[in-house]
Amino acid sequence: MALNVVMMATGEFALPSLQALISSGHRLRALITQPDRVNPRGKVHSHPVKEAALDAGIPVLQPELINTEEMIGKLKALRPDVVMVAAYGQILKSAVIEVPRLGTFNLHGSLLPRHRGAAPVQYAVWCGDGETGVTIFQIEPKLDAGPMLLKKATSIEPGETAGQLHDRLAVLGGTAVVEALNLLESGQAVFENQQPELVTQCPKIRKEQGEIDWAKNSREIDCHLRAMQPWPNPFTFYHAPGEAPQRTLILKVERRELPAKTLSPGQVLSHDQELLVGTGDGMVAVLQIQPAGKKPMSGTDFLRGRSVTSACRFGPEADSE
Repeated sequence: MALNVVMMATGEFALPSLQALISSGHRLRALITQPDRVNPRGKVHSHPVKEAALDAGIPVLQPELINTEEMIGKLKALRPDVVMVAAYGQILKSAVIEVPRLGTFNLHGSLLPRHRGAAPVQYAVWCGDGETGVTIFQIEPKLDAGPMLLKKATSIEPGETAGQLHDRLAVLGGTAVVEALNLLESGQAVFENQQPELVTQCPKIRKEQGEIDWAKNSREIDCHLRAMQPWPNPFTFYHAPGEAPQRTLILKVERRELPAKTLSPGQVLSHDQELLVGTGDGMVAVLQIQPAGKKPMSGTDFLRGRSVTSACRFGPEADSE
């Protein structure tokens, strides 16, 4: 027997799950999503999840606050068997969590209990994990701590950015959501408690965390660069004698071995038409770079027309070395 499902979702991570639910045999009674946001110019921000629901004839509710008596009453009137949450953007209180007959579940972008919190995809890349995935777990008042119903794993590909991984996990999440509902429908759901000793936290990424620390080793720098794309983007400042520091994005690097050359962290070298930068354990070649106000370019293109000396370096804006 098909389940009555209410979905709570806002971010684009949830879009494949919404589409999978619409195509499944379950009854999607409504989408609850965040209110439309207006930018400073008065333009309404695009809301792909809402648009997809409306296109499919799914009722859409957009409360400012989900935990009010009014909204709890509206949710009860939908008589959901399951509430499925994915990138919704509001914390649910017990009165909301307890409405559906079979429970309230969340799609999380990691293999819990690793990377609980707001930025699991970015932290998986930043920490150099070889594998990540998605988890469907039953929501409890404590953040991301409920029993797990389903996990789906995938490898993190070499060179993959957080943005690219996000999109792959979103698709994987759509498959996981429907499989989880099928397990609940058939009575075959088996839950696994999370092991507290394996918990790691991944708080929201701050803009300043995009700054590159060239004293880290080459692998750590590579992971950081990929984790910070597409936001807040990995940045540093280019220092050259007689010039003001230039804010610069470093988008892709590759480790290099030059035994006869030693660079201090952040020091720049032009070698065989490559832009090399010192790290904490050697050096990397910059394969893609974006100076302020310009489009991304290769390290080789960046070097054209520039006189690179031993005094040139990447580092903090106030770097005095």
